[in-house]
Amino acid sequence: MRIQGAVVLVTVASSGIGAATARLAAARGARVVLAARRRERIEALAKELPDAVAVRTDVTDTGQVSGMVDAAVEHYGRVDVLVNNAGQGLHVPVEDIDLDDLRAVFELNVIGALAALQAVVPVMRRQGGGRIVNVSSGTTLFTPSGTGGYAATKAALNMLSSVARAELADDGIVVSTIYPFVTATEFHEALRAGAGPSVRPGMEPQSAEHVAERILELVESGDEQSVLVPERLLRR
Repeated sequence: MRIQGAVVLVTVASSGIGAATARLAAARGARVVLAARRRERIEALAKELPDAVAVRTDVTDTGQVSGMVDAAVEHYGRVDVLVNNAGQGLHVPVEDIDLDDLRAVFELNVIGALAALQAVVPVMRRQGGGRIVNVSSGTTLFTPSGTGGYAATKAALNMLSSVARAELADDGIVVSTIYPFVTATEFHEALRAGAGPSVRPGMEPQSAEHVAERILELVESGDEQSVLVPERLLRR
């Protein structure tokens, strides 16, 4: 798929990976739909981009998710790409995980992502295809202490992505998964609980722009996954 001219819907486009992806897609000629809870952030970003619309969306509210897709179709007539970027961290030891925190993070990281996928599939099916990129986490590919609860939610998203890729292939809808490493964003400032990782040699954060580049590569190639975790850390 070519990025130029495509309608690209990005969830949590208000900062970090989402905002970087929206900017890069727009720079390559995409028409961008910016979805996030922070209305002022996405409206400001929409003014920066040549062809973008902002839609305030809480992806844990299925009505708002449906409204997000309806707004995209109303404005542009189609949705070619969904970048499913919503997520929140939960970084505490397994024995200390508050179950209510885990439920809340699961609701956002898994149910919210699934709701967005379900909302765009009928549109993509009608138009003859599309691309969905689910933003997972490299924590599902190795075992950093304190990430068990968060990684469990992203592991569930991985399985949904794999099964959806097989189920939707005949409709021309390609589902891919990206596994970012530690990224220099606001993510670790907004954890549900716990603290972010300390920076150690060899563990320096990657830029949001680097992740965005790899997301758009997945859109263009249709590859199943893109892993940004350093090879030496991958679980064998």
